[in-house]
Amino acid sequence: MRCDALIIGGGPAGSTAAILLARAGWHVAVIEHTRFPRRKVCGEFISASTWPLLMTLGVGEQLAAIAGRPVTHVGLFAGQSTLMSKIAEDGCAGRAIGRDAVDSALLDAARDAGALVFQPWSYVDSSFGSDRAHATIENRETGERRAIDADIVIDAHGAWEAIALPGSSPRPHRASDLLGFKAHFDNASLCSGLMPLLAFPAGYGGMVETDRGRTSLSLCIRRDALAACRRRYPGTSAGDAVLAHIRASCAGVDDALSRATLCDRWIAAGPLATGIRGFGHGQVFAVGNAAAEAHPVIAEGISMAIQSSALLAQALIGSTRDLPALDSVRRRYEAQWRERFSMRLHAAAFFAHVFMRPLSTAVAVAAIRTLPSLLTLGASFSGKASTMNPGAVGAHAG
Repeated sequence: MRCDALIIGGGPAGSTAAILLARAGWHVAVIEHTRFPRRKVCGEFISASTWPLLMTLGVGEQLAAIAGRPVTHVGLFAGQSTLMSKIAEDGCAGRAIGRDAVDSALLDAARDAGALVFQPWSYVDSSFGSDRAHATIENRETGERRAIDADIVIDAHGAWEAIALPGSSPRPHRASDLLGFKAHFDNASLCSGLMPLLAFPAGYGGMVETDRGRTSLSLCIRRDALAACRRRYPGTSAGDAVLAHIRASCAGVDDALSRATLCDRWIAAGPLATGIRGFGHGQVFAVGNAAAEAHPVIAEGISMAIQSSALLAQALIGSTRDLPALDSVRRRYEAQWRERFSMRLHAAAFFAHVFMRPLSTAVAVAAIRTLPSLLTLGASFSGKASTMNPGAVGAHAG
């Protein structure tokens, strides 16, 4: 089989690229290794800056109809302190929605745009010639294998997975690794429109109202701290042990969940690998978390994935596909990526290191109590006030 673009991963980053390229007349194949709908360890928040792009992609109205209420305030739950500050009005605020709904809607839109979707299929390996990539994929249920030749490969495999593309390598486990957990709760008493950051020893997290009236709780905790939690709360699951640790550390979480019930099992993934991984080389381009990953403390993962793919699609559409042209596209894409997202990575790393440590958390709480608008400023640095012009994408899509 021959295609213009082979996209590895059908999540928000991969599907966004598939929609935009297919609309521009590209022959696109998407390889997704799991069946949808699926749950993912993810904070589920989508910034206001990304909703216009979702409208351009054709899924905005569908997702808005079931999303949680607009997030108009950010907050901080740390120790006995519960602080909050306004960031937006209802009409220009971000909202949260489960990855099961987001991923399914975007991948369906990619199919509708003409992309060929292989699901559940896995990327096996690839080789690269002077003018194209030669990949092998495998059906995860039947074991069938197929060969695909592509002018370019877009790596969109996400945060918690590993694939053996050239240049990738595993790293050993470390005590300082951050592991992610997530669950949904019914009947939580989180203030309407509030998305608080949860600061607790050796970790951080967030809560937000998502679709179906549920409250999503997502968090990261150090591997060694998780082991200590499991020793402290024997006979419980890893997720329940971490939750007990958080409730003991954050009065705001304890209050919000005092009458809540767990409505699905905990899911976990990791370790987190933050920072810029690279934007690809040769015929390979990286988007979303395959390119770079911010600490999820800023709740910008979905937005960065969708927006970075739109940047790459803009750069690719109308270009030729010889290696010199692709190198030029990559340089343009990387420059635009760094201009848009570098501040978010730096802000996320700063906030993560501050709020994982009790002493620096105490200093931050004192400063925010004196000047609550620091929370709004932090939200701005994390990208929640940044917008992307969907018209530039739409101009190439028709």
